[in-house]
Amino acid sequence: MASLRKDITTRATPERVWDAIRDIGALHTRLVPGFVLDTRLEPGARVVTFANGSVVREPIVSVNEEERRLVWGAEGGPTTHYNGAVQVFAEGSGSRVVWTADFLPHEAGAVVGPMMEAGMAAMQKALDGTAA
Repeated sequence: MASLRKDITTRATPERVWDAIRDIGALHTRLVPGFVLDTRLEPGARVVTFANGSVVREPIVSVNEEERRLVWGAEGGPTTHYNGAVQVFAEGSGSRVVWTADFLPHEAGAVVGPMMEAGMAAMQKALDGTAA
């Protein structure tokens, strides 16, 4: 199984960052606008439309308020198995956000890695914008 980890730091407070992450139906407006074009909620999941046109159903595994950690899966796309987790940590006067993805097949990293990079860049821009 392949595993990738990406992180960013932002001027936004952990509370503000977590509020955007835990709003699971607002990826396209609050957390990663431009990277995600639409998010539609279903019971226990969200259906995400990415800017590259792919549509993935993401079952929500856990929204852990104490740990400020969201865990989800993915159905569709280039993987046969996907487990993602994003967690917020205090960092100075701002926050550090860590996104980890575990997936199969290993070769899907050629798609998953660049998507994570693009997602984190969109997240950085959106979160820094809320810190002003």
